Amino acid sequence: MTDDDLPALIRTPPGLYRHYKGMLYEVIDTVRHSETLEPMTLYRALYGQRGLWVRPAAMFEEQLLIDGVMRPRFEKWEGQAPDA
Repeated sequence: MTDDDLPALIRTPPGLYRHYKGMLYEVIDTVRHSETLEPMTLYRALYGQRGLWVRPAAMFEEQLLIDGVMRPRFEKWEGQAPDA
């Protein structure tokens, strides 16, 4: 398989994002699932153990109904990252 054969990526631009529950994350890159080729967002928690996470890119970008209002699951954060 060549790059030309791969489905298009849903790219999440690297940077800081705030989850709708309030915690901050750093998006590192957009990657692919090795078996399904599904676009995945690779990101790091900016709290606690600062673990790495991966989530389907479509889910990372989706809107959720929260208290009767549609809001993004993650939204771009223009503030500064907390100190490590």
